[in-house]
Amino acid sequence: MSKLALGTVQFGLDYGVSNKVGKVNDEDIKKILILAKKENIDVIDTAISYGKSEQVIGNTGITDFKFISKLPDIPKNCIHIDKWIENSVKSSIINLGISHLDGILIHNTSNFLSENRNELIKSLIKIKKDGLVKKIGISIYDPIEYEKLMNMMRFDIVQAPLNIVDRRLVTSGLLSKLRSEGIEIHVRSVFLQGLLLMKRDSIPTYFENWVDIWDRWELELKKNDLNPIELCLSYPRSLSEIDKIIVGVENYIQFNEIIEKSKIQINNFDTSFMISNDLNLINPNNWRKL
Repeated sequence: MSKLALGTVQFGLDYGVSNKVGKVNDEDIKKILILAKKENIDVIDTAISYGKSEQVIGNTGITDFKFISKLPDIPKNCIHIDKWIENSVKSSIINLGISHLDGILIHNTSNFLSENRNELIKSLIKIKKDGLVKKIGISIYDPIEYEKLMNMMRFDIVQAPLNIVDRRLVTSGLLSKLRSEGIEIHVRSVFLQGLLLMKRDSIPTYFENWVDIWDRWELELKKNDLNPIELCLSYPRSLSEIDKIIVGVENYIQFNEIIEKSKIQINNFDTSFMISNDLNLINPNNWRKL
């Protein structure tokens, strides 16, 4: 099976700093899913909070994938967390037109630090035992999050950001730790919401704080006649510990290009000049001022 997984946030939301076209249209969604199946991409990553992403996928009738979804924040004053989780998961299953989810992730790990965390953990264990989901996991934004939660319960999947700019998953030692514990590792944001694929003169002014990075990136790409998609994918593909690389797409043509470029591995080009630990750059949650 392919190491790529299909991210579907753009199926339900206008998402991504480079996205100028909005949500993917229904015709392209069906073509994208057909192509994914043809290319042996077996995992679809979605979430309840991704607008109508789950519904539009279900409407295509193409369901022969492993679907991983994410739970939104537990509502304030939620009295029966177990019922809320069960109903949320069942709703995703119905919307997608499948019998069960391959995985469910907690989208906001702070839910594990609330006073309801014991009920949350029990509820997650129950839906797995009942066969509604096969795997339980978390979606993190920083390796520190996992360190806070690792002793609370056994996770089957950890999803985290990783790209040539943001390498915290590796440098923190978390990647090797997760692999040693037998946890499935999925990485996202390999294009940093499309920022790494944008032309230099199209990058929003907010990112001029890191002008040296973008100028060098553009120079090296031109000088060495390199494709940014190939470079961005080559880094996570070079890490054997990673199970799935989640890629989001804006249309069918872009998805086809990503698949073709993912077949080219570049090992002899040093992208360490791109590395940054500045959270205002590497964490898109801090881009709200854009």
